Amino acid sequence: MNQWRKALIAASVGSVAALGMVALTDVPAAAALADLVVEYDCTASGPNSIVRNGPVRLTTNLTFATDLVVGDPLNFTWKLNYADSSRLQSPGYFPAGGQVHATGNVQLLSSWQGILQPKGSADAEKELRPDSPLSLPETMNDPGLIDKPGTITITPKNIELDFTPPDGSAIVNDGGDADNPSGMGIVYSSGWLSLDDRPASEHHIHNDLHQTMQEDATAELTFIGTGVEYIGPHDKDAGPVDIYIDGKKRATVDPSRADNDVPVNDDLDGGHTLWTSAPLKYGQHTIKIENASPKRAWLDAFRVITNTSKIPTGYHGATCKPINSPASIVVTVRDKASPTVTPSETPPTDNPPTDESPDPDPSDSETDNPPNNDNDDLNLGHVVVRPTATATQTVTPRSTGPTATKYYRAQVPKTPSGGVDTGEAPEENQPHGLLTGGMALVMGSAGGGLLLRRRRAAHAGGADA
Repeated sequence: MNQWRKALIAASVGSVAALGMVALTDVPAAAALADLVVEYDCTASGPNSIVRNGPVRLTTNLTFATDLVVGDPLNFTWKLNYADSSRLQSPGYFPAGGQVHATGNVQLLSSWQGILQPKGSADAEKELRPDSPLSLPETMNDPGLIDKPGTITITPKNIELDFTPPDGSAIVNDGGDADNPSGMGIVYSSGWLSLDDRPASEHHIHNDLHQTMQEDATAELTFIGTGVEYIGPHDKDAGPVDIYIDGKKRATVDPSRADNDVPVNDDLDGGHTLWTSAPLKYGQHTIKIENASPKRAWLDAFRVITNTSKIPTGYHGATCKPINSPASIVVTVRDKASPTVTPSETPPTDNPPTDESPDPDPSDSETDNPPNNDNDDLNLGHVVVRPTATATQTVTPRSTGPTATKYYRAQVPKTPSGGVDTGEAPEENQPHGLLTGGMALVMGSAGGGLLLRRRRAAHAGGADA
């Protein structure tokens, strides 16, 4: 009889260990990450776009947590990469420091309504020529704090791209293309005379300038920037000059007077900034000067100013649209008060599970009511959900962490008189296969122990013989 008892104890220990290994696979998972892959085609949306030679294709990865609690950040990490050999390209000649900027659009529906706009910018470029390839921002981010429970349906939308040139200025001299930035040259009407090889003591840019004594003679420059300056000499014989920006008169200057309105006694004292425009919206503009009298007027150069503060302006813009309709992902936000329980715990009877507290383990047979926003019911497209849980024997409940709440049914349908209130019993769908397998394991282990005992007894008896 002792042999039977020992065999049964050994078999029971083995079966409990086996059942413990099964329970480890049912540990509640931590918040899963959704990695949404979307491809985009980018086309020109600005007058001087960085998409210059046909559409540019991008592949993007939008990653975010799908299970949060109130107070967690709804933080997106949106990675951008070129999908093929097509590239964004420089829209002109620029010194070092230009940057590509990206602004994403993420639509939020259900408990929240609105658009999040994650942003990012690429590293500063080296000196650029027209059609030089441009770098993409590596990531875009826009964290937002969750302040109430509910569900959020997240759908990626268009991405807006733009290029900001480096802040600075460029001189456009009154000479030909050899003296000017590429694509910018001053256009003179009739009546102007070029004065070349002037003495360095006169301080003219490149030691030259233009002069006219014809009333209404004009000189104009079309440029891209945020401001412009008129540079010329002070001279006691100069007359007034009218200045126009984009066809509208903005000022009249008199180079025969100093800034304090005192007449000067100079002869071609060059290098003075005679007028500076108000800040202009970044883009293409035209400045024109016009001689307002029969007196002499001079033009040495214009200084073009660029100052965007690295803020996208839309002038070099591109719009990237998804190639196919992107998938939508549902994020569940639980209240901080929602408990997280382990398999050995009994949930509070006053806090039953709802559709807004999804089970992170869809294979759990103990849950009869799966949440309505289960990702399996969505058109996920290129979606990879990566649970970050690890199977450990001890699970520490966290009421504020990103671990989804798991609910387990109680074991008694009705509390007996004088008994302990343990709640309701499970429904009829019991894991009979698991119980049958456990009993078979117990009986098999017991039989094996008894057989081993008999063999040892027989062997001992044979030895005594």
